[in-house]
Amino acid sequence: MEAKLLYRIHVTGRVQGVGFRWSASYEAKRLGIRGYVKNLPDGTVFIEAEGNQEQLNDFLGWCNRGPGIGLVRDVSVESGPPFNYTDFRIEH
Repeated sequence: MEAKLLYRIHVTGRVQGVGFRWSASYEAKRLGIRGYVKNLPDGTVFIEAEGNQEQLNDFLGWCNRGPGIGLVRDVSVESGPPFNYTDFRIEH
């Protein structure tokens, strides 16, 4: 069994009001990632994503593209200890 990792991801650009959270949730569930996504007051999006290295690499690739109508300028990632999320959700 592969080790579970947790990534804290900050996405900047035109990422609010373009379906980014919904699309990120869909992609995370498709990849088997657990965690959450939420909009921050400064106009960025924050994601805690938990999965194995391959899942997280695939998800980061998606984060760098975002949904079709968004515009991702930057994606920063910090790793941390797994939280053992049971699902992936959109937080408000």
